[in-house]
Amino acid sequence: MPRPSIPTASLAVPLILALLLPLPLAAQERSPAPQGAEAYIIEPADGAVVQSPVTVRFGLRGMGVAPAGIEFAHTGHHHLLVDVEELPPMDQPIPADDRHIHFGKGQTEVSIELPPGRHSLQLLLGDHLHRPHDPPVLSPRIHVTVEGEAGDAR
Repeated sequence: MPRPSIPTASLAVPLILALLLPLPLAAQERSPAPQGAEAYIIEPADGAVVQSPVTVRFGLRGMGVAPAGIEFAHTGHHHLLVDVEELPPMDQPIPADDRHIHFGKGQTEVSIELPPGRHSLQLLLGDHLHRPHDPPVLSPRIHVTVEGEAGDAR
């Protein structure tokens, strides 16, 4: 049996690797969200004047809450976006930092420390791999003002 020529063999290796290696997370299909699913902030109310720590309660309609890593249809976990002006890319996992707070255990409320001043809060539901659903399940952005000591809110 004839041996493959060098060009044929060199093409076979990348082809085999491409077939055996999983797709990067960004290239995988996003989890579908049912029509009408919505995330919302129960409290505080938009425009509220609050003291720190601020209790934020999360609401969700049309889907269920499940911990990160648990793949189950029409579920996800909350991510609280604090003072985020530009939404993260919808085709990639949601960043994890002090402005993109993950609730991967399935939590539905949090008490967070915020400095005095005006802040925006928004929820974005992530799937088992922390990616936004398709379409994204995103709450309206609300604003709160945190009062400082002796009324020195910014």
